[in-house]
Amino acid sequence: MCLHTPACPTSDSPDREAARVVAAHPDQGWSLLCNGALLFDDTGELLPDGRVVAPHRPLAAIA
Repeated sequence: MCLHTPACPTSDSPDREAARVVAAHPDQGWSLLCNGALLFDDTGELLPDGRVVAPHRPLAAIA
């Protein structure tokens, strides 16, 4: 699906969020990446095959 050079990470790659945004809807809280993944503002994801990735915000450091 990606036509960029070099190609963006696939939706199966651990670094899939590094793919370029092809459609952004900040008013609705999501972006479509060129690898077909939907990335939500809460860091959750919906992958092209229907799998859901739960939000994965980093934990705050405990001092």
